[in-house]
Amino acid sequence: MARDYPIEKTRDIGIIAHIDAGKTTVTERVLFYTGVSHKIGEVHTGDTVMDWMEQERERGITITAAATTCFWKKSYLPENQQTKENEFRFNIIDTPGHIDFTVEVQRSLRVLDGAVVVFDGVAGVEPQSETVWRQADKFHVPRICFINKLDRTGASFERSLVSIYERLTPNVVAVTIPIGHEQSHEGVIDLMRMKTIKFSGDHGERLEVLEIPDALKKSAEEWRHKMIEKIAESDDVLTEKYLNGKEISESELREALRKATLSYRLVPVFCGSALKNKGVQLVLDGVIDYLPSPVDLPPVIGINPKTGAEESREAKDDVPFSALAFKLQADPYVGQLTYFRVYSGVLSAGSYVLNSVKNNQERVGRILRMHANSREEVKELGAGNIGAIVGLKNTYTGDTLCDPASPIVLEKIIFPEPVVSLKIEPKTKADQEKLGIALRRLSEEDPTFKIKGDQETGDTIISGMGELHLEIIVDRMKREFNVVANVGRPQVAYKETIKKTAEAEGKYIRQSGGRGQYGHVWLKVEPRERGKGFEFINAIKGGIIPQEFIPAVEKGVKEAMEKGVLAGYPVVDIEVTLYDGSYHDVDSSEAAFKIAGSIAFQEAARQAGLVLLEPIMKVEVVTPENFLGEVTGDLNSRRAHIEEMKDRGMGIKVIDAKVSLAEMFGYVTMVRSLTQGRASFTMEFDRYGEVPQNITQLIIEGKK
Repeated sequence: MARDYPIEKTRDIGIIAHIDAGKTTVTERVLFYTGVSHKIGEVHTGDTVMDWMEQERERGITITAAATTCFWKKSYLPENQQTKENEFRFNIIDTPGHIDFTVEVQRSLRVLDGAVVVFDGVAGVEPQSETVWRQADKFHVPRICFINKLDRTGASFERSLVSIYERLTPNVVAVTIPIGHEQSHEGVIDLMRMKTIKFSGDHGERLEVLEIPDALKKSAEEWRHKMIEKIAESDDVLTEKYLNGKEISESELREALRKATLSYRLVPVFCGSALKNKGVQLVLDGVIDYLPSPVDLPPVIGINPKTGAEESREAKDDVPFSALAFKLQADPYVGQLTYFRVYSGVLSAGSYVLNSVKNNQERVGRILRMHANSREEVKELGAGNIGAIVGLKNTYTGDTLCDPASPIVLEKIIFPEPVVSLKIEPKTKADQEKLGIALRRLSEEDPTFKIKGDQETGDTIISGMGELHLEIIVDRMKREFNVVANVGRPQVAYKETIKKTAEAEGKYIRQSGGRGQYGHVWLKVEPRERGKGFEFINAIKGGIIPQEFIPAVEKGVKEAMEKGVLAGYPVVDIEVTLYDGSYHDVDSSEAAFKIAGSIAFQEAARQAGLVLLEPIMKVEVVTPENFLGEVTGDLNSRRAHIEEMKDRGMGIKVIDAKVSLAEMFGYVTMVRSLTQGRASFTMEFDRYGEVPQNITQLIIEGKK
């Protein structure tokens, strides 16, 4: 394969942040400066390139992760070196900040090599900044930071930097500092070059490199000293030079900072204002200088499905092909698009690949390189690239695609469980079939969106990560599939579990002329740690129950767990041991043992101290100080546990609390009316916690 770009000059990066930190605005500037778009889109005017869904433009938020490819040459290279040879390819994914769409961030981070984390220069680290940061830690993603919005009233670079230092990592190192804040923010000082950088032209596209004004020299030298000290600490050779008072060159500093960033020991911090077109080009330089190419990272690890042995794949074109499907999208023009990241080898249009998770072969129709929602068809894609395939029939998020001759299963993506459910039904009989198709397509696209039927009432229940998540799903059904549906009120996705160990017998004996039914088991149930799920242990010795009936017992237990015992909610985090029983030579059957397993489980669970679990949410409310009493009083009435109150300057208070999700429906309206529309809040899932006894009773009665 003739590569148009060397793999060393490829950067697969994501732009991640808390909601409203300015991610999409940063991305729009990136697309403009790299020449992908010839006009800057703005969130507030609804013409952004990356937020292309109608709902995204109406609401001014990012819902789906959009992928695009663009090219950049380091802005600090002399004019005569601004050539094609010095150009780098960026595959960029702009992810949502709203926690309801956390799946989009998670699956994007799984396939990215580096990330740019954007912070609001007024608020600093916010709750979802912590969430995305932890997700990046989990997937070992090297990152750089951009402190944005320094033109806003109340912005402070130092305060934001301290919040990153205290709440996320002490390894931050500032490589640019701002000149002025708020209205007087006019550029940045590049501490590597010790130059002032100003941004002129209609869109800040021209960089003026100037000397540092005398008034700022002392402060810049102090910041540079801190930077050199931190970088030198990460490299033995530079430590020696630094201690001996020798000059460390700019190229040595950049190289050492790159090494330290790739090994998660340092995080470079840039600053500016994307909306006012200041500082974004230096972040692009930082992506080249400090974030990895696919070959800078260790080979991807997977399991050979035939042997069960661990194998690795290097990021090279001349090794067997392997890729991870990380997103499905229904496209109005070409049908189903499967986004994928190539880890090794080359994928060609028209070839056959193995889906090693499903163990079936798929034909690759067309391969597209994506530019948000426009596209360019390519014949093949090599290692380190991100693209989309048209025509895969049976491949879903998290599946591995590979060379049929060299099968490998890459690590799957684990998604959080949905916490909010609601009933949905078609408006008319004609919508019935369309509703089923729309729900199936949307659940294939989004692994945190689940559908199930209530067997008792015949209702269809949909579940997701929050009210906004389900609202967007229902809206998309109307716009994309022309399905109009009636929806019920949002309901909490409760779960059941047990508190202690118990044992019970399950007998199913029927004698009705001819052959009867006989199943008899003894089960022991034990609680497991929260989040550990279900485990079935077969402790039958000496064939007292024949081996072929054991799976039927497990199936009966699982079905009973799904239906629930206390209030009809799924039972979780439990270990079930089958340790005794008996069988009949003629009358025993799988069906009889399945029923016996179900009876024994329900009886044992009742004896084991059943309790209800509810989603507990981490809530942050930002409110003007004069409304603090009303807001905290209202939170207390919602069973909130207020953990901390902080000042954010300018008469603003921040309240951190843990609150039951059941108490938070409709909170957005309440908090606005309490504060004349001036407070805002964010909420994300924290954990499942036990429901108080008095409330459990109300839930059970409501259920009945």
